[in-house]
Amino acid sequence: MSQHPGRKAFSLKTLLGFLGPGFLVTVGFVDPGNWATNIEGGSKFGYELLWVVTLGTVMLVLIQHMAAKLGIATGKSLAVNIRDNFSKPVTAFLGVSVVLACIATDVAELLGGGIGFSLLFGMPLWMGALLTLLLEVFLIISQRYHRVETIIVGFLGIITLCYLAELFIVRPDWAAAVPSLVVPRVGRESIYVALAILGALVMPHNIFLHSNVIHSREWGISEAEKRELLRYEKMDTILAMTLGWVVNSSMIIVASAVFFHNHVSVSSIEQASATLKPLAGALAGLLFAVALVFSGVGSSITSSMAEADVITGFLGKPEDPRTTLYRVAVFVTSIPALLVILFSMDTYRILILSQVILSLQLPFTLVPLLMLCRSSKVMGGFRSGNAEFVAAVLVSAIVIALNGYFFYTTMTGGS
Repeated sequence: MSQHPGRKAFSLKTLLGFLGPGFLVTVGFVDPGNWATNIEGGSKFGYELLWVVTLGTVMLVLIQHMAAKLGIATGKSLAVNIRDNFSKPVTAFLGVSVVLACIATDVAELLGGGIGFSLLFGMPLWMGALLTLLLEVFLIISQRYHRVETIIVGFLGIITLCYLAELFIVRPDWAAAVPSLVVPRVGRESIYVALAILGALVMPHNIFLHSNVIHSREWGISEAEKRELLRYEKMDTILAMTLGWVVNSSMIIVASAVFFHNHVSVSSIEQASATLKPLAGALAGLLFAVALVFSGVGSSITSSMAEADVITGFLGKPEDPRTTLYRVAVFVTSIPALLVILFSMDTYRILILSQVILSLQLPFTLVPLLMLCRSSKVMGGFRSGNAEFVAAVLVSAIVIALNGYFFYTTMTGGS
């Protein structure tokens, strides 16, 4: 079969060279917030909400690809593009809202890392959270980007192996689980958790991060060169998001097979770990704690990178880890999360609430992204076509509809 005129043959070596940015984003939605929402979903509703993970992953592939394409086409991150193309009041509102969402993300990441260290080594929660913070600041500030990327991909590999091993240990009912991956079911009781799962998957800070870290690859100068290499970015995104789908689905399946099946109510990650050991064995409990530590540290690195990129981008400053502002932004945005962890008791509720906050902010990230990607002035020849734009509008509509239903059920006394 003949090649497309002017199009080079697929190169595995080139693909391997481009793999990375998508996986960096993926560890952000295999974070402790996902653990809380997935455990909640699986333990309370069995396999019922697995479809939300599938839906969220399909959304992710489209949205993250558009974010990466925006970065490739313009040579600028989403934050800088918003600053350049929207009015000052709109830019200020969007900037403040996404920084607040990033802080909510930090709560989840630091709390998860703290819980993981507490489970493994018996240290106090605040000490584990502080250790997570110090590790992420050290790794971001002291290492080059590509080294950080390698570390994150390694973390993701460990998390995936731990959960695949847990699947083997708990032996779920696959006949019941598989249909639930694609058959939508949601009610007044499960909408809050469904929204939280979605918020934990499609995360605003990851959209901003992807548009920035994509610049770590050489994209060439001409539109033809960029278009040629764009397919490798798409493969990177699809492979990475699929891996995230496997891990998140596994979390719900394990929680369902162990907790829902045994009629065990779970109200904290610590309780989930403690209950997992007698029900599924000590090895399952150990794998749970190990994966949680790597999840907390890895996702806190990517969320802090995103925060620093957002703050420097919206302020019109260099998105460079060597600058003072970038380094200060990495640390300062984590302080509110530490304070929440120090002074709040119900860590599990906070984890789930943090993910709902992300979902509520998400439309304010999606709408500007869609507008920018549809603009010929901004994107040139990379402007979103009708099919991509309509699909992205549909994704945004689903998110906004879920948010509306969530508010309706909350205001009328739903769960």
